[in-house]
Amino acid sequence: MSNKRESKVRRVLIIGGGFAGLETARKLSGDSRFSVTLVDRTNHHLFQPLLYQVATASLAAPDIARSIRQILAKAENVTVLMDDIETIDPDGKVATGASGTRYEWDYLLLAAGARTSFFGNPQWEQHTLGLKSLADAQSVRRTILTNLERAERTTDLEERKKLMTVAIVGGGPTGVELAGALAALVRHSMKDEFRHLETSDLRVILIEDAKFVLSTFDNDQSEYARQRLESLGAEVRTGHRVSDVSEQRLEFTDGTSLEAAAIIWAAGVEAHPLTRQLGVPLADAAGRITPELDLSLPGKPDIFVAGDLVRMTDREGVAVPGVAPAAVQMGDHVADVLKEEARLEGTRFADTKVSLRPKFRYFDKGMMAIIGKNVAVVKAGRMKLRGFPAWVAWLLVHILFLIGFRNKLAVLLGWAFSYIKNEPEARIIVHPPADRAAG
Repeated sequence: MSNKRESKVRRVLIIGGGFAGLETARKLSGDSRFSVTLVDRTNHHLFQPLLYQVATASLAAPDIARSIRQILAKAENVTVLMDDIETIDPDGKVATGASGTRYEWDYLLLAAGARTSFFGNPQWEQHTLGLKSLADAQSVRRTILTNLERAERTTDLEERKKLMTVAIVGGGPTGVELAGALAALVRHSMKDEFRHLETSDLRVILIEDAKFVLSTFDNDQSEYARQRLESLGAEVRTGHRVSDVSEQRLEFTDGTSLEAAAIIWAAGVEAHPLTRQLGVPLADAAGRITPELDLSLPGKPDIFVAGDLVRMTDREGVAVPGVAPAAVQMGDHVADVLKEEARLEGTRFADTKVSLRPKFRYFDKGMMAIIGKNVAVVKAGRMKLRGFPAWVAWLLVHILFLIGFRNKLAVLLGWAFSYIKNEPEARIIVHPPADRAAG
């Protein structure tokens, strides 16, 4: 009986090929005790922290994305499928994709990531640009560059002013990094490329509801970030809450308004709606879940959640942030739990294996945000850096992440050299097929 149980192949379904899902799949690869199916609605894994550089023409899409099939090509026990999971039946242990395919499991890891939140105003989405996918980043880049082309040829000064106004809603790391990169790109890198407009007239306006940008950092770092953004030519408006969004127009609760041809929404995130199908209480309005300390759902030890879907404190009482390193650690932990459970199968501990599961501990690697060339802020425990040392730390950390991700050191060094020179090359405008006639 023991040998028969030990030879059982456990079906693991992973929904989402982000940092958490990919790490679990990689760690289970080559383990004959598991048959892993990874399902994602795209065919690529995305290094999301650098999306803003695709949006601002510093990087091309292939620099931060890689085929999931390519990454897991040598993992013979892992099957990668492109499908959009629409329903989950936690009791029947089956998920169904948009293709109609049914995916059965013994264990499920839901790591489908987050989506942009409009705080109960979904109608705002049609008037804004997000930054959660490669398509989003390319849309931001296309919109900004196209607006500049239109501003170059128009003789209507009011229209030119609107075309040269970019509003970024949300003063977290994404908004700050995007504002700094956009201001540097247009006002400095492209300053000699137009004949009928001054790129220094571009208005990059960062709008934040709170008192400080980068509110998760210390106040002095937040203020430093604000000063550096303003030195690049960006405008920073804190204490401004959006009350309505319409076409090329923002309304604020203080009665003021702003017209901008490009409105980029970086103000909030919410969990993938699949969390609402798991049959457990949600932890917050964003749809996140608080799992057990082994990352399984309360009362459902065969279902795990990880990444942006999670709101929790670890076994030491430390709040786990929604950042890439935390997602990787969660994915690694889920794989460890499954391997340990397989090891205990058929032993005298089999009946208590759930209670013996290791509890998740988050190793805080700190927070960082780049504000422009040679300028960043870093906070890791008691260590705080800003300026050039922080920028070097930011660069090294992201290169290390990408080396493991793409394993092409020459490409990374070439990217770093191009970034230091401040001469972005990915400035080609490519319109989607539906837009070409109007282009």
